[in-house]
Amino acid sequence: MPAGSGPPAAEYMIMASASQGNDVFAAQAARQARGHERSVAAPEKEASVRFDISDLNFYYGSKQAVFGLNLKIPKNKVTALIGPSGCGKSTFLRTLNRMNETIRNTRVAGKILLDGQSILDMDVVKLRRRVGMVFQRPNPFPKSIYDNVAYGLRVNGYSGRLGDLVEHSLKRAALWEEVKDSLHKSAFALSGGQQQRLCIARALAVDPEVLLLDEPCSALDPVTTAKIEELMFQLKDSCTMAIVTHNMQQAARASDFTAFMLDGKLIEHNETSKLFTTPQDPRTEAYITGRFG
Repeated sequence: MPAGSGPPAAEYMIMASASQGNDVFAAQAARQARGHERSVAAPEKEASVRFDISDLNFYYGSKQAVFGLNLKIPKNKVTALIGPSGCGKSTFLRTLNRMNETIRNTRVAGKILLDGQSILDMDVVKLRRRVGMVFQRPNPFPKSIYDNVAYGLRVNGYSGRLGDLVEHSLKRAALWEEVKDSLHKSAFALSGGQQQRLCIARALAVDPEVLLLDEPCSALDPVTTAKIEELMFQLKDSCTMAIVTHNMQQAARASDFTAFMLDGKLIEHNETSKLFTTPQDPRTEAYITGRFG
């Protein structure tokens, strides 16, 4: 796809979804495309910034994994991180709530500001309450469905009506109707897609300002993937999201902004419609058209 010759953003996202041969996905993409057109119509400078990352470097021991990364993640938008395996996407994502600190011999340098405050100066528990995370594979606790969602609330000392918040979180994660009659059954009895939505509900229960998603759909079927993408679209009004994905169609459908990484460096960052139709860097064009990666 030569720069400047791609289809309009809305058509691109509809085509990307319709290529799966399912009208449900095409309809979903059409709804999301309209959302993209609204967001693209407003200049990026008008969007308030949730995360402001500057000169970020990250090391596993003596091996550097992220090099001088500068990026602004806007509030109440979805930012997709794309790039080949091993390019530093997940490493970068985990720096945003200091999850990498659980790995020995790691080191971070640079600035990561959340609403203007350095995350390195924050209490890490409070930070992770504000910045939730959903991992590549579902990781429900060995508890009931109800107790999985209530866990974070209990840990944070919530003393109100737990049942109401559990129900609200499951509804936000589009899971309530499927589990409302089996809340006290083991979470392990759920399907893989249901478990992933349960993990999203668990993260949403403490009402985070940011949700980090590390390839949340990589092991899921297309129908469940569509449900999670629709969920992301609905959550934008109340939550900022950053998602790592290897799926170019998913990035085009589900995100407002896309950042392309290669060899630990940020190569290009732009509105998703612009990056996929008129990429500015030849490496970006080569990647999104499948010439490598």
